[in-house]
Amino acid sequence: MRCGDRASIGACLALTLLAGGCSAGSGVGAPSASDSTSGLIPSFFAGSSASSRQTVAGAQPDVNCPRVEVRIGASTLTIGPTGDKAAMSLKYQGTFSRAARECAVVDGNMVMKIGVQGRVIVGPAGGPGQVDVPLRFAVVQETPGGSTPIATKFIRLPVMIGPNDGNVPFTHIEDAISFPLPAPMTLLDDYVAYVGFDPLSAEAQDQQKEKPKPKPKRKPKPAASAN
Repeated sequence: MRCGDRASIGACLALTLLAGGCSAGSGVGAPSASDSTSGLIPSFFAGSSASSRQTVAGAQPDVNCPRVEVRIGASTLTIGPTGDKAAMSLKYQGTFSRAARECAVVDGNMVMKIGVQGRVIVGPAGGPGQVDVPLRFAVVQETPGGSTPIATKFIRLPVMIGPNDGNVPFTHIEDAISFPLPAPMTLLDDYVAYVGFDPLSAEAQDQQKEKPKPKPKRKPKPAASAN
């Protein structure tokens, strides 16, 4: 069953095949021509990977580039109703298919470039239009004692769905994630760069925009002076 076939989208969703046949192992097609970074994408993903040991540009040989992982619990984006009986009412579902990273040291800071590829699959209740894909990038120090946030970035990536599209690939390269190098450098071995969908942050942004601005308080009129 092809998840790209609009006639089988409902069946794919109902049978939960999105996590298998239509995600990490499936690869993605070429990015949209409207993507301003489309010329950089092939070389970036060809020369970088998610977890292989990588030489950090502009740094000593013992500086490691943190690996990148898709965050557990944030690997799937569902737009529309949720629950066991909501498969035929889903509008869109997003999945990741690939992630990669590159690192450089600039003025004592680690500067990470993280790229992700994925797909937006059109569900039975979906249709053409723009879908905002909420992406969260977060660098975290993972130790036996817990997780410590180091740096984070949230973006909303617009993905255009055409009238005949069953699934549409998306690609984004985030090159503005930086944080100070830890001391000692070996602490970088505990750093992980997570990527994931973050619909809660998108919802909070929307609610903030919808809040009416408070009206300025009127200054009380000066009391009339007695004659």
